[in-house]
Amino acid sequence: MRTIKFLLQKEFRQIFRNRAILILIMVMPVMQLIILPLAADYEVKNINLSVVDHDHSPYSQQLISKITASGYFRLQGYHTSIKEAYRSIEQDKADLALEIPYGFERNLIREGEQQLFIAVNAINGTKAGLGGAYLADIIRDYNQHIRTELTTPTRFQSLPIIEIVPNNRFNPLLNYQFFMVPGILAILLTMVGGFLSALNIVKEKEIGTIEQINVTPIKKHHFILGKLIPFWILGNVVFTLGLLVSWLVYGIFPQGNLLAMYGFIWVYLLAVLGFGLLISTYTDTQQQAMFIMFFFMMIFILMGGLFTPINSMPGWAKVIAALNPVSYLVEVMRMIILKGSGWRAVLPHLGAILGFALVLNSWAIWNYRKTN
Repeated sequence: MRTIKFLLQKEFRQIFRNRAILILIMVMPVMQLIILPLAADYEVKNINLSVVDHDHSPYSQQLISKITASGYFRLQGYHTSIKEAYRSIEQDKADLALEIPYGFERNLIREGEQQLFIAVNAINGTKAGLGGAYLADIIRDYNQHIRTELTTPTRFQSLPIIEIVPNNRFNPLLNYQFFMVPGILAILLTMVGGFLSALNIVKEKEIGTIEQINVTPIKKHHFILGKLIPFWILGNVVFTLGLLVSWLVYGIFPQGNLLAMYGFIWVYLLAVLGFGLLISTYTDTQQQAMFIMFFFMMIFILMGGLFTPINSMPGWAKVIAALNPVSYLVEVMRMIILKGSGWRAVLPHLGAILGFALVLNSWAIWNYRKTN
């Protein structure tokens, strides 16, 4: 314990000596947590719509008014032909084009059917898919409204009506920030812990102090613990600041067991710091360590379930996600913060992360080459 105490004093002195890095560690995650959830919006709005209305009837005007009043679409303009609408799409002035044919109202009343033509700018696949789906839903709802108006129910036979009463559990207002903030906090915690620990031993190699440590009687596991504990403490500070920002800025506070969440974070930090230290033992320069960590961070972020549900991934990607510690943290954060889960729900994920922590730290201790 005395040896670890001296190592911790050395590490904390090095950390507090570089105040610029310390400020970045504390300020950058807070600023990112404030900015990113405001920008990372899953809901697509302000979709530019070009309209080609050949009918100019009350029904066509009602349909256009219903579309623009939905809040998702912004009327880019009216065109006399579909070619003009195509040109606006090619010039990126419009995302969708809607063509209403001649006789739209007449065919609806007399024949009970009418086709509409929709052209979608599919360069942005997400915007195209959601925009087309929004427009189709609005037209479908308008169609149902017209059918109800045109059909006169008899005295003994009324129209069947199916009423849907939604109940949004855990996020009643469907606020995307409630979904994004816990995931972004998980990513920021991983980046801070992973990058700092990955650069730590390598820095000792570059400035030459590693040689002085190698000739001392310090054991390898003492050395690794001395490198791990300070950043474990800093990681907890960063996480606590993130929770405060989530509460003060977005009104998001854990609905579940706070101790269960911190217990999981404590073990998770051991895993991610062990991974960073493992990379540090394999590299000789900080540049090498940063590139390798950046490679793994991209996989951790994109395959961690923050942007794409893991259940929607192909089979091989699910295997990679099962080996991704970030996927467990993102899920646990959402479970505790939004669902109000406790220890019982977290235990399976905690067991997996504990396995990661044991393997990665043991590997880092074994791989660290110390010469007496």
